[in-house]
Amino acid sequence: MKEKKAYQENRDTLQLLIYKIINPIVHGMIRIGLTPNAVTTIGLLGNIAAATLFILAGDSQGCLSSGPDYSLILWGGAVLIVSSLFDMLDGQVARLGNMTSTFGAMYDSVLDRYSELITLGGLAYCMMDTGYRTGAIITFIALIGSLMVSYVRARAEGLGIECKIGFMQRPERVVLTSASALAAGIYGVCAINQPFDPMWILLTAMGIIAVFANITAFARIFHSKRLLQKNSQA
Repeated sequence: MKEKKAYQENRDTLQLLIYKIINPIVHGMIRIGLTPNAVTTIGLLGNIAAATLFILAGDSQGCLSSGPDYSLILWGGAVLIVSSLFDMLDGQVARLGNMTSTFGAMYDSVLDRYSELITLGGLAYCMMDTGYRTGAIITFIALIGSLMVSYVRARAEGLGIECKIGFMQRPERVVLTSASALAAGIYGVCAINQPFDPMWILLTAMGIIAVFANITAFARIFHSKRLLQKNSQA
């Protein structure tokens, strides 16, 4: 329990630090008239662009033996990092610009799900197209876990329960996915004598998400069950 509390406190502290850094950008967006929903849409388009690059990274090689185009994976990771910034910026634009709305919150949540599913789908396609079939399956499991983490929280909140527990939440998943894609791309492009396959960087990240996202989803299920039983006994 203490470890979970310490992790949450560290996470909140880091989030506040990030907000201090990005707030000048947020104020600039507000000044030029960007709405929170527009920022959310830009983030989705960025994720679509990243997924397209991942798909092309597999298609561009033409055969399984040649492996993916790591330069495109590198660009995909870079685009994904930039796009992930918009996931944080839209909420701040809403708060600092006094533009919060119930629809905006729903729109943000829905497009976040689309963004993550499209990105992981692009990575799974790239792996499947270049012969990493086990990696594609692992990525698909990561996709399922990512979706269920969000769904369990939404379902619990629909029942009046706060359910934000768990290690592998969306910010962690986005950071791990984008950082691993960037690292795999850089290593694949720059390393002359590669002691290991660069795709293992991505495969490891997908494996971590697959395991811990699903653990987080089940942890939220059991957390919700305890709270519902507690409320029914009160």
